Amino acid sequence: MTTATIDNLTDNLLIPENSPLHQAEGVYVTVHGHFYQPPRENPYLNVIERQPSAHPFHDWNERIFYECYRNNAFARIFNNSGDIVGIVNNYEYMSFNIGATLMSWLEKYDLEVYHKIIEADKISCQKLNGHGNAIAQVYNHIILPLANEKDKYTQVRWGKADFYHRFGRQPEGMWLAETAVDYPTLEVLIAEGIKFIILAPTQAKKCRQMGDNQQWQEVGGGQIDPTRPYRCYVNKKDYIDIFFYDGPISGDMGFGDVLLSSNHFYSRLKSAVRGDNRQSQIISVATDGETFGHHKKDTEKCLAYAFTQEFPQKGWTVTNYAHYLSIVTPEWEVVLKPVTAWSCYHGVERWKDDCGCGGGGEYHQKWRKPLRETLNWLRDELTKVYEDVGYNYFKNPWLARDEYIKVILDRNPDNVKQFLNIHSIHQLSSAEEIDALRLLEIQKNSLLMFTSCGWFFEEISRPEGTQILRYASHAMELVGEITGVQLEKEFITRLADAPSNVKEYANGEGVYRQGVIPSKVNLEQVTAHYALSSLYNNYQDEETIYCYSTQQLDYQKQQIGSLTLTIGQVCLTSNITWERGHFIFAVLHLGGWDFHCCIQPFSSRLAYSQMKEELFLMLKQTSIVDLILTMSRLFGNKSFDLKHLFAEERLSIMQKLTTTTKKRLDQLYTQVYRDNYSILLAFQRDEVPIPQELQVAAEVAISYRCLKVIETINTNHPSLDILDSYLTDLETIANEADYLRCKLEIPKGKKTLENLILSCLQQILSSQRVDTLEADIQLIDKLIKIGKQLRLNLWLDKAQETYYYFIHQQILPNLPPPNLSSSDNHNLRCWKKLGDFLDVFFPIVDANII
Repeated sequence: MTTATIDNLTDNLLIPENSPLHQAEGVYVTVHGHFYQPPRENPYLNVIERQPSAHPFHDWNERIFYECYRNNAFARIFNNSGDIVGIVNNYEYMSFNIGATLMSWLEKYDLEVYHKIIEADKISCQKLNGHGNAIAQVYNHIILPLANEKDKYTQVRWGKADFYHRFGRQPEGMWLAETAVDYPTLEVLIAEGIKFIILAPTQAKKCRQMGDNQQWQEVGGGQIDPTRPYRCYVNKKDYIDIFFYDGPISGDMGFGDVLLSSNHFYSRLKSAVRGDNRQSQIISVATDGETFGHHKKDTEKCLAYAFTQEFPQKGWTVTNYAHYLSIVTPEWEVVLKPVTAWSCYHGVERWKDDCGCGGGGEYHQKWRKPLRETLNWLRDELTKVYEDVGYNYFKNPWLARDEYIKVILDRNPDNVKQFLNIHSIHQLSSAEEIDALRLLEIQKNSLLMFTSCGWFFEEISRPEGTQILRYASHAMELVGEITGVQLEKEFITRLADAPSNVKEYANGEGVYRQGVIPSKVNLEQVTAHYALSSLYNNYQDEETIYCYSTQQLDYQKQQIGSLTLTIGQVCLTSNITWERGHFIFAVLHLGGWDFHCCIQPFSSRLAYSQMKEELFLMLKQTSIVDLILTMSRLFGNKSFDLKHLFAEERLSIMQKLTTTTKKRLDQLYTQVYRDNYSILLAFQRDEVPIPQELQVAAEVAISYRCLKVIETINTNHPSLDILDSYLTDLETIANEADYLRCKLEIPKGKKTLENLILSCLQQILSSQRVDTLEADIQLIDKLIKIGKQLRLNLWLDKAQETYYYFIHQQILPNLPPPNLSSSDNHNLRCWKKLGDFLDVFFPIVDANII
C-alpha cells in the first residue's frame, strides 16, 4: 500500500455520472459515530474545573480528546514495519454527530481539530453531491419523549442553530439523545425540517412495502431489515425517513472484537449483506464515537484503513445517510413502538424510574423517579416566573428563548445588544437588561438540568447527577435575584425523597448540600478570588477571570518582613448576565499558608481612602492581632482564606507556596548525594541493593539537575546551533540515572521536550539549511533518544504530522528526475533519515533515487 493511493481517494472529486455516488448500485456502507460529552462546566464560572479521575489530564473532555477526537482527525495507517504511511481524517468518511456542548469545548480547546471536523464535512459534501457527513443533535442530550412541547421545540431549534453556526449549512438529519423517540417528537422534527433520524432496530413495531394492499410485517423483536431506509408517517401527508442501524454488529463494535482489524470489520459487515439481488443496499452501523480510540484503543486506525482501503478494494461505496437518501427513495414504510430508546428495554423508564437498566450490582435506582418529579416541578415553577416576568421585557418570551442560542454562541456585547433590541418591548435600562438576561439564563439552566446523563447510571451522587442539580441550583438563584421568590427550600425537601445508595449522602438532599451548595459562586467570592490570587498574579487594569470581566481601579501592596498587606478596589461584570459589582478588599498574608482576606461593597472614595490609610499605618505600628481585628471591624466579621479560592488557582498558589520548601529539600538531597556518591558507586559495582535513603537522595538530586537544564532550555530558547550543548548535559544525566537505576520525577520535562522537538522540526523544515541539514536532523534524533532514556514516553503526534504533510505537500510534488546531483541525493537521504527517526515512511517514486 502506498500513500499516493490514500491521497487519491481524498482528492479525486470528479465523479462519473454512472458512479454509485450518483445512482444507486451495489453495497453502500455507513459507519455513524455519536460523539458526545455531557456539559461539565461549573454553571457559575462557565468552565470545567479539574477532575482528578481524569489524571494525568485536566478533565475527562481533555482525556477523551487525546484518546479519540484528535486521533480520528489524524488517524494513522501503518506498514508492516510500524512506519506511518498514511494519515486519514476519519470524519471525512464516517457519518457523525458531535454534541453542541462538546463542539463548544473543542472550539475553545483545540481549534486545529475543531476546523478539521468542519473541513471534513465540507469535503464529504463535495464528494457526496452536497450531502455532508455531519448531522445535528438534540442540543444538550435530553430525552425528548419526557420533555414538554416547548422544551422539545427549543432543543431541536438550538441543535439546528448550533449546527448551522458551525457547519454553515442546515442539517438534514438529527441524532436523538439515546435514540429516544415517540410520535409527538417526530411531529416536532418534521415541523422543523429534519429529513431523517437513526434508530435502533428494536424501536420498530411493523413495516410494509409501500403500495396498495401491502401487508404489514411484525418486526417488534428487532427483526426489521436495516439495509434499506424507511418512511414513517405521523399523519396521511407528513413523514420522516428513518435508518435503522444493524443492532448485533453495532453492539459488537462497542462490546466485542469487531474492530480488531479492518479485515475482521469487513467480514462482519459482509455477513449483513442481503443476497436477494436488489439493486442497492446500505450496511448501517452506529455506536458511541468515543468507541474509536477511547473505549477501544487504536480502533480509529482500523476505521482509517477500512474507509480508504478495505471497503473500496471490495467494491463497497462509503457514504452517509443523507447522500443515500438522495439516490434511493424509501419504498418501505414503518410504524414505531409508542415510546422507545436504544438503551432501555422498558421504553424510557431508565430516565424516570427504577427499571433496572444501567444498574450497578446491588445499587437500586429508586432515586430516579423522585429526581425526575422534583425537576419537573422546578421546571414548571421556573416557567411561571419566566412568563410572569418575561412579558415585561420581551414581545414573545418563548421566541426569545428559542433565539437565545444566538447569544450563547456569541456573547460579544454588540451581538447581545442587537438580540435584546430585537426582542424587547421597549428600550431596556441597564438594570432591565440584567434581569432580561437572567431570565434567559434561567431557561438555559432549566434545559440543562434535564441532560440525560443525570439518570443514565446507577447512582444520583455520581458527577452526572450532581451536575444537573448544579444547573437547577443556579436557575433557582437567578429566580431569587429577579423576584425574591425562594424555591430552594421546597426543592431540597422534595429531593429528600430520592434515596442514595451511598450512606454518606443518604438521599438527594445530602447530595445537594454536599456536592452542589459548596460550588455556588457570587460576585463577592469572585472578588475574594481576585484579591487572594493578585498576590501571585500581576493583574492588568482589565482582565477576564472565568466568565467575569474585571476592572482594577486601585491596587497597592506593602510588605514588612514576612507580612504582606494588599488593598484594592475592583469592578466585576458577569459576561453572561451583565450583573455588576464594585468592591474593595484587603488581603493580609502572614506567610506560608496563612491568609486573611476581607471584602466589602464600595461605598465612597472617602471611606476607601480612610480605610486604606488606617490599615497601612497599622501594618507599620501595631501587632498582627490588632491589624486583623481592625480589618474585621472595618469590613465585618466575614473573611476569606486560601480554601475560598477556585480550585485551579488554589492549586497554582499551593504549588508556588511549596516552591521554596522544595528547593531547600532538593539542595539538601543533592548534598547527601554528592557526599555519598562513591558509596553509591560501590553498592552498584558490587550489585548490592542501595539503601533506600541513598537511592531516594540520588533520584531527587538527579531529577533536580535534569529539571534545571530543562528550565534553562525553556527560558533561553536556544538556537539549533547552541542547543546541542544542553542536550549533551541531558544525555550525561540520563546515563547517570540509568547506571544508578534511578526513577526520575520530571513531569515538566515531557512537555518541554515535545515542544522542543516540534519547534526544532519546524525550524528545519522552514529553513532547509542545506549546509547543516544532516546535523540539524541528527539533533531531532538526539532529542528523541534522550526522551526515551529519560522514560518520558514522548507524544510525537504533532511532529509526525508536520513531517508527513511537509513531505507530501512540498518534497514529493517537487521531486526532480532520477538523475540527481549528489547534493540533492544527500538531502533526500536526510529527509528519509528524519522520517525514520519519527517513524514516518518516506515514500519514493524510484527506489534507485536514494
